[in-house]
Amino acid sequence: MSLYRVSVVARNPKREELATPPVEAVVDTGSELTWLPHELLAGAGISPRRKKVFVTADGSHIEREIGYAIIEAEGFETADEVVFAQKGDMTLLGVRSLEGFAVMVDNIGHRLVAATTMAA
Repeated sequence: MSLYRVSVVARNPKREELATPPVEAVVDTGSELTWLPHELLAGAGISPRRKKVFVTADGSHIEREIGYAIIEAEGFETADEVVFAQKGDMTLLGVRSLEGFAVMVDNIGHRLVAATTMAA
């Protein structure tokens, strides 16, 4: 598996003219949620709504704030929960945002590829 980055913007769902500047995030299909720097989210008027405990790769437990944002990357967009990352946390584009984009991850071409959505 290869790691690659994409440029991500988070918009305030209540005032879409408020947005973070583009930030490079690692595409991480192992992370449930998207993690963006706290100061960027706050700067776009995105507010924490609750807290959630996460288990890190080394087994540690950490608590972070969660809010709602419109996430954009590579021409795709979705509404999702976003983690207010603290200093030392990675900036990640998580699998729920990827699923909301309805994309597949091309680890060889280092890109997001639109996928066909199946109806039930």
